[in-house]
Amino acid sequence: MGNANARNESGGNGSGGNGLAGGGSLGAAAASAGSGRAGSGRAGGAAGVRRAAAVCLAVAAGTVLLGVVAGFLWSVLAPRPLLVMTGHGAAAVINAETSAFVAADGWYCFICLALGVLSGLLGYLFAVRSYGPLAMAIILVSALAAALVTLWIGEHVGLASYHHLLATLPYGAHLHASLALGARSAIAFWPLGAGLMAGGMELADAVRDRQVAAADSALAPD
Repeated sequence: MGNANARNESGGNGSGGNGLAGGGSLGAAAASAGSGRAGSGRAGGAAGVRRAAAVCLAVAAGTVLLGVVAGFLWSVLAPRPLLVMTGHGAAAVINAETSAFVAADGWYCFICLALGVLSGLLGYLFAVRSYGPLAMAIILVSALAAALVTLWIGEHVGLASYHHLLATLPYGAHLHASLALGARSAIAFWPLGAGLMAGGMELADAVRDRQVAAADSALAPD
């Protein structure tokens, strides 16, 4: 009897010890799994941030490259007024009522607005739709940079040749003026086009999602 009781007590203590050991092992495993999930969550968040940064930088670089193209396009399409040499290194406009200055500004506005709409569309599709307000801000900043790049390239293409002619042509000779933007406020056309396009598409998506949600709630049973 005593031996049997001893064996029973020993068996009970052993099973209790095994239970405690098993519980400790399960707790350690759960803690390990929780820390693993937390670590993977942090890694996934960091990867998402890097992906968003890479996409936004790619959109900004593409917009600035469009500005380079726009600058050369403006220099080709914009008319230049005809000048007459009035002295060494000096020239005057032959026709004071020429529309070339206005036409040059108009071409700049048109090119910036058209490419602004294009960059806003591409920026929305690749960045704003997935990454929200930060991507929108980058689109607007890069649009302003593209407008400035367009201005700088357009005004500097052929500028060295113009100054050379101005310094060497004799009195009475004719030459075309260098390209210049008269209305500096036209720089805003690129960010305006990009903002209207990207913002308009974002608004349209929000309205469509709200209509879908309203339709689903109306069809749902009470």
